[in-house]
Amino acid sequence: MKKLPSQAGLFRTRGQSDSGKVSFIELFFDLVFVFAVTQLSHSLLDNLTIGGLIQLVLLSMAVWWVWIFTAWVINWLNPETLPVRLMLLALMLLGLVMSASIPEAFGASGLYFAAAYTLFQVGRTAFTVWMFRRGQKELRINFIRILLWLSLSGIFWIAGGAAEDTSRLALWIAALLIEYAAPSLGFWVPRLGRTPTAVWDVEGSHMAERCGLFIIIALGESILLTGATFSGLAWTTLTMAAFACAFLITAALWWIYFDAAAKTGHHYIAHSSDPGRVARSAYTYTHLLLVTGIIVTAVAAELLLAHPTGHTDPVAAAVMLGGPGLFLLGSALFMHNVVGAVPSPYLSGFLVLLLLFPFAGMLSPLLLSVLAAVVLIVVCVWGHAFSERLCRVKSSTVNKQADTSVM
Repeated sequence: MKKLPSQAGLFRTRGQSDSGKVSFIELFFDLVFVFAVTQLSHSLLDNLTIGGLIQLVLLSMAVWWVWIFTAWVINWLNPETLPVRLMLLALMLLGLVMSASIPEAFGASGLYFAAAYTLFQVGRTAFTVWMFRRGQKELRINFIRILLWLSLSGIFWIAGGAAEDTSRLALWIAALLIEYAAPSLGFWVPRLGRTPTAVWDVEGSHMAERCGLFIIIALGESILLTGATFSGLAWTTLTMAAFACAFLITAALWWIYFDAAAKTGHHYIAHSSDPGRVARSAYTYTHLLLVTGIIVTAVAAELLLAHPTGHTDPVAAAVMLGGPGLFLLGSALFMHNVVGAVPSPYLSGFLVLLLLFPFAGMLSPLLLSVLAAVVLIVVCVWGHAFSERLCRVKSSTVNKQADTSVM
């Protein structure tokens, strides 16, 4: 007969060779967010306006926030135990409701989206507080603080879901401001104080891998949308050139992240004396820009395939340059937060894309996309050399510190 896990077995181990391993239930849980990312990109395609872009940003912030907060929780809880698995399955159900509500989140499904989102955030955090009833006292108090902050923001989510038009937008912006400010304030609560980042003793390898997997989810949506659109078109020389360019841009985004940013981030967080600070600043916040940039780039691929020739209108130009631009800006902030250095390759690429925007109206979508692809390829090459140099410096520093401690 299988034994029930001990209280200690309910928590993720630290310092072992497999302590950072991502479990199958976590991968299964991520499938809900494959659907969510698909809904986000399709929603922008259906409402390709400034208002639609604002709504995309807000909904992307919400989707990312429920996912990253869950990644933090599973960094401490053991996903191989029955209570945690059941919690993740319950969150999947709420996540499906939330994702299904995305297309009409600012319409008829607003209250459903808000209720599912709030139950997801508050329910998961309350469960974690209960799990830590016999665990580390400091972490339990930390999650009590988080629960209070999410309960406060939940009031704004529900009120916004019940409101209409601009009132809903204003209330949901307020809710997101509360939630996004909370970690940087240490989830400060009167009488309970704030949580120092030293308490967030995360398993760095697990956090880095989880965020990398979400980037794969977003890139996968871009590949699927590009392939599905191309399959419905006549395969002419023009459409095949547009298809190749769209794929090249997506591949470049993958290369920039996994060949340089992810590798450097994993290296630094694994050797950091305060991994909680790195996880908060570099992974929790800046990855939102990366994910949003990929989603917008997927929409740009759809526009490119549909209309490769002619002049590029301002909204299309904003999407075609803004997607890769957001991704490079996020990469620059990520590298700066991790290593504290000026990330020249990513900032330079971002500035070049920004400078291209005034001239976008004189170019066809295909030519504009080709120029964006060239910029990204240059960043790939330059970013690789930049990352290799940083990792060598970090390894040298760690080795010197080890030699000093032995003497």
